[in-house]
Amino acid sequence: MDSPHTLTERTLADAWADLKAHADAGLPLQADAYRLAFADPEFLLRRETRGIRFQLEMLKPDLDQQALGIENTIVVFGSARFCAPEDAQKLLDKATSSGNASALAHAQRQVRNARYYDNARLFGQLVAKHSAALPVKDHLFIATGGGPGIMEAANRGAHEMGALNVGLNIALPHEQSGNPYVSPELSFKFHYFALRKMHFMMRAKALVAFPGGFGTLDELFEVITLVQTGKAAPVPIILFGSDYWKRLMNFDVLVEEGAISPEDLKLFTYVDEPQAAWDAIRQFYGL
Repeated sequence: MDSPHTLTERTLADAWADLKAHADAGLPLQADAYRLAFADPEFLLRRETRGIRFQLEMLKPDLDQQALGIENTIVVFGSARFCAPEDAQKLLDKATSSGNASALAHAQRQVRNARYYDNARLFGQLVAKHSAALPVKDHLFIATGGGPGIMEAANRGAHEMGALNVGLNIALPHEQSGNPYVSPELSFKFHYFALRKMHFMMRAKALVAFPGGFGTLDELFEVITLVQTGKAAPVPIILFGSDYWKRLMNFDVLVEEGAISPEDLKLFTYVDEPQAAWDAIRQFYGL
């Protein structure tokens, strides 16, 4: 005989199944006060229920990661626009044949930046290889934003070593799906950037920021600020690609102008090789 718990779960699942069947048939959802609140999408999407949606985006990825033993992650940020070397070469070949100067400049830039994809992939492999022989509780799991580019590369490296890896994707106006290397059971989609960034930090034991754009900068400075202000425990913050980061930002100006303290420059480290990034993490934790 089914337990009361099982019967309750079945009832809840049936409520959603009925709602989905209604939608699949193309029938409009009419306002219905009798509909169960949790199975009422119009109700859940009201402004007044935003707090509930926050809670759900907090809870669902947390419970799913707990169930699979994901407690410690190495978070990799970086551009979604940098592609794999083989794809960059195809772009270059096509652009060269076309004679289009703009396309050629773009393809040449992609070829130049493809090294970051390769390095993120190798870094993902290093992390996964370290964890392979350890108990699950001691594993370090690669976690990214789940999208293309550098994120895909890090997930790909872990995937190639047979390791579970995490993708925390975000719903954007231009639809972005999870890259194919994220473990399906750990591929999450968020609506709220704030909740997504919180999940990055909840399990992060290190952050490796590869070259990227506004999104990468947003995530990087969030982590630096949390560590600087003591809102988060100190973790290795690694800026991969010293030439890129030093051209992009002159942190010494902040010291010269008194906007930060000289010791704040010790919050992050520049590296240029996957092994150097991994060595910095190992040294921090004495692995």
